Amino acid sequence: MLPQKIIIDTDPGQDDAVALLLALASPELSVEGVVTVAGNVPLDRTTYNARQVLELAGRTDVPLHAGAARPMRRDLVTAEHVHGPTGLDGPSLPVPTMPVRDKHGVDFLIESFRAATPGELSLVTLGPLTNIAMALVKAPDIAARIGRIVMIAGTRLEGGNITPAAAFNEYVDPEAADLVLRSGLPITMVPMDVTHRCLSTKARLDALRALGNRAAVAAAEMLSFSEAFDMQKYGWEAAPLHDPCAIAFLLRPDIFTGRKVHVGIELKGELTYGMSVVDWWRVTDRVPNVDFLHDIDAHAFYALLTQRLARLP
Repeated sequence: MLPQKIIIDTDPGQDDAVALLLALASPELSVEGVVTVAGNVPLDRTTYNARQVLELAGRTDVPLHAGAARPMRRDLVTAEHVHGPTGLDGPSLPVPTMPVRDKHGVDFLIESFRAATPGELSLVTLGPLTNIAMALVKAPDIAARIGRIVMIAGTRLEGGNITPAAAFNEYVDPEAADLVLRSGLPITMVPMDVTHRCLSTKARLDALRALGNRAAVAAAEMLSFSEAFDMQKYGWEAAPLHDPCAIAFLLRPDIFTGRKVHVGIELKGELTYGMSVVDWWRVTDRVPNVDFLHDIDAHAFYALLTQRLARLP
């Protein structure tokens, strides 16, 4: 079977970095490019971090493009309080040498989807949805060519992680999220309801370290750093691991459950700005627009992650 062709849109972030490593280690996926966006840290830093991760994986052949430096309509909100000043605190990684391609990330998305056979190429979004929203505004014709979007976004029962109501990726650019969810594209949403079940326990991080290869050890060091904030916030034994769940869905959809529902983004609420409003019980007549996941076999997820990271340098 031919590998699935994907582009990864990301704002690394330790969990983004582990998601990139998982994708690059998986022969079922062909990563056709990486596009960065401002989110966890500003764009210059997310792009720098993506360069480091691609070099860590030994995949400097993957085209890297810098995308949007700010949300569509509001000032940028970042998360150094979680990820550290660099966004990739934890391991000591060398200064990257691989180049960033000249083409803007939004233009790369447009050209890539236009060049691909309709449905052949899909998009995985790990950060705010600014790049794909801008691409859809600039080139509406690509909507008919995108295979699907698998996004880390949303929260139903878990509350928000940046405000009491909103998850970070939607809160950073809610207008972009609203535009994408209204686009009619096939969308799978991987929300905090799923990722909060994937706790990076000491045993799971120790299993990564025990692999001994540089990528797996660096992943364990990244997660050991970033989980300190969430462990204090939630009072749990370990922190949730978010972004790799989107890649795991492409590899093992059988370990997830969910349903087709309507999800909208709140753009006006004083207390709920950026909230994903999930019509789980279909109490409105709004047409379902999202495959909304709500559970995962966490043991199978970490087994997959550990097995695949062992394949990297």
